[in-house]
Amino acid sequence: MVFKRMLSAFGVGGPTVDTVLATTRIVPGEAITGEVRIQGGDVDAEIENVTLALVTRVEAEHGGGESVGNLEFLRAEVSGPFRIASGERRDIPFQITTPWEIPVTEIMGRPLHGMALGVRTELAIAKAVDKGDLDMFAVAPLPSQEAVLRAFGALGFKFRSADLEMGRISGSGQRLPFYQEIEFYPPAQHAGRINEVELTFVTDPGGIDVILEADKRGGFFSDGQDVYGRFKVTHAQAEQMDWPAEIGRWLDKVASRRGAHHTSYDHRHHDHGHHGHHGGPGMGTMAAAGAAGIVGGFVAAEAIDEIGDFFEGDE
Repeated sequence: MVFKRMLSAFGVGGPTVDTVLATTRIVPGEAITGEVRIQGGDVDAEIENVTLALVTRVEAEHGGGESVGNLEFLRAEVSGPFRIASGERRDIPFQITTPWEIPVTEIMGRPLHGMALGVRTELAIAKAVDKGDLDMFAVAPLPSQEAVLRAFGALGFKFRSADLEMGRISGSGQRLPFYQEIEFYPPAQHAGRINEVELTFVTDPGGIDVILEADKRGGFFSDGQDVYGRFKVTHAQAEQMDWPAEIGRWLDKVASRRGAHHTSYDHRHHDHGHHGHHGGPGMGTMAAAGAAGIVGGFVAAEAIDEIGDFFEGDE
């Protein structure tokens, strides 16, 4: 992944820049590494600094409408001032640790439509900032996140869309100014009562908040409503939980007339071997997941086509 750009401050004959990513696929919290390669032009040049920025596209609501634009959510200066002579080559290695909340851009190796992340290189030269093109990279789910996503496929959800929304989720430890929503059509048995289900991860080194929002359809004598659920677990707990059973129970409650407006389970600070009386997260035997074609955290061969359809929703 390379871009080549001549610094506009110098025009023809000025320095050129190549940014090369050594890592183009990461998981949240992992570092992106690479080099910024600057080739001197026909004249000497004074470089004031070299800065890299992580950029993505985010939706924001304002004035009753929505707009979509690029947003920088992390900046790192990888070099201070230096002089590059005519014809000189200067390589600047870098390593940027990504936030744990960075959105995922693919699931099971398949890209999520609408998700894009890139590294933008900026050079300050001659009191002007020259912004280069974006070097794109992919973010795969952590094992704890993938366990949840596989459960959605096993339960028969169909991927609808994914986007990033400006704002903060109340009660979470969210640090970034935006959050990711991954939207699904509900399983067939709930399609008449639920329009869609949105999944959001708020992730940190200690674990994840799995936040669910169901858009419940109204009836003849009732209005539609949003119903929420939250599971707060460590990464180790998330990898062992019987997510198809947990999400399935929550979904049944939402679809029923007695469905609660909000359910919350917090097991980060509890012994995972002891469970409360709320149907909270349990390790389970993965029997429900096995019946849906998920065995040992991998998609069984006979279920590949079914799980693959999970990503083929309407755009």
